[in-house]
Amino acid sequence: MSDTSKTTDHDKIKQWVSAHDGVPAVVEDTQSGNQPGVLRIHFPKASDNSDFKELPWDEFFQQFEDNDLAFLYQDKDDSTFHKFVSRE
Repeated sequence: MSDTSKTTDHDKIKQWVSAHDGVPAVVEDTQSGNQPGVLRIHFPKASDNSDFKELPWDEFFQQFEDNDLAFLYQDKDDSTFHKFVSRE
């Protein structure tokens, strides 16, 4: 995939999310017991999807670290492409 970057740096992730008008979130139907659910970045201005529950950054990054994830993203102003991948 061209023009993608991968990071685990919390500040870089926050900057990218903020620059794209996103918020940290989980998919609500994936929550179970103490498990917070599948992480996502939600873009409320682009979607009114009610399946997402916004999370505070500290909870988001706790799950991010607990699952040894990295953030894969396109470093373009007009792209909101991103996904969470294994840190391998």
